[in-house]
Amino acid sequence: MSMSQEQLFAFALYEIRLLLAGHLGSQSESPLSVRAAAHLAYALHSDAKAVLQGRSFDPESVATRLGAVDRMLGTTFQQRLSAAMRDLP
Repeated sequence: MSMSQEQLFAFALYEIRLLLAGHLGSQSESPLSVRAAAHLAYALHSDAKAVLQGRSFDPESVATRLGAVDRMLGTTFQQRLSAAMRDLP
């Protein structure tokens, strides 16, 4: 079986989303860090599945979804993604 680095990370993200599914939603009493991880994985799982299937996805839509998670939970994923992209060589 041949797998790319991208597919390996996509698989891990997809599995993390499945593991954290019980921590999604406004009624979850899980710690904020666990809920944030669950919502982050949920926001990206469709894109992870696309990578696993050899398809592409729109990176701009990811930034939009991260913004939605930020508004819901008070996190800064979108801002940190922008900073990480600026810091690339």
